[in-house]
Amino acid sequence: MLQRGYTYFLFLLLILAGCQNAQVAKQQALYQGNEHLLLGNPSGATTSESNAGNYLMLKPQYALSYSRDRGTPNWVSWHVSPDWLGTADRQDNFRPDPALPESWYHVTGSSYKGSGFDRGHNTPSADRTSSEEDNAATFLMTNMIPQAPENNQQTWANLEEYTRELVEQGMEVYVVMGSYGEGGTGSNGRATSIDNGNVTVPARIWKVLVVLPQGDNDLQRINTSTRVIAVDTPNNNTVNANWSNYRTTVDAIESATGYDLLSAVPKQVQQVIESRTDPGPVQ
Repeated sequence: MLQRGYTYFLFLLLILAGCQNAQVAKQQALYQGNEHLLLGNPSGATTSESNAGNYLMLKPQYALSYSRDRGTPNWVSWHVSPDWLGTADRQDNFRPDPALPESWYHVTGSSYKGSGFDRGHNTPSADRTSSEEDNAATFLMTNMIPQAPENNQQTWANLEEYTRELVEQGMEVYVVMGSYGEGGTGSNGRATSIDNGNVTVPARIWKVLVVLPQGDNDLQRINTSTRVIAVDTPNNNTVNANWSNYRTTVDAIESATGYDLLSAVPKQVQQVIESRTDPGPVQ
């Protein structure tokens, strides 16, 4: 009788292991080959609704990890190349993301109203102008954080413009952006949350850019000479408009967030490019 019970227990374990392996395989298939996750999945986000603090969302225009309780993305990852840039107009259609689980709170286009914080894009509108559909995707509220107006409209806008200038100069850029901590200072003063506590105001906003000459086999072309720009700014209205003042290392951002950025890059290359602060030009 004991032997039969033990055998049954082992059988259940094998089934469970098979299910877990199938889930892992499913997750890998979801983002393997996705250009926006070429550098890796920084937080190991999954599409399981039970993973509400680290929920993976894949869109044609970008990928992200969403936090239900914060009401914001943890990070957003996307690729900027000539294929994504065109002449489509800015759509300005801020709206809830219908792809979120139905039972979760859905941040709306008016959730930030009167808060003193901008609806700050992660993937910028101007990085997705190849079609109206692509541009509209950047206005989903899962792509937004409460961002101090001066930070959003000056510091971050300048860095976003520089990113597109690099593309115009013959480069392509892989970008990962995120935020962490609680408490920022907008035009109405300091706040830790808005929208009746449904949206957390981050304390810090960061971005990592991996810059490559336009070409193919991008992951294989990343080496110890590849330019990597890492920036980490306070989320306040006294931030300097010159984003280069906030350059840091990928290692420092990883230490602050617990993420494994550039995880798809060979370890020996990571060790070099993640430990140095970019000394390159800023315009």
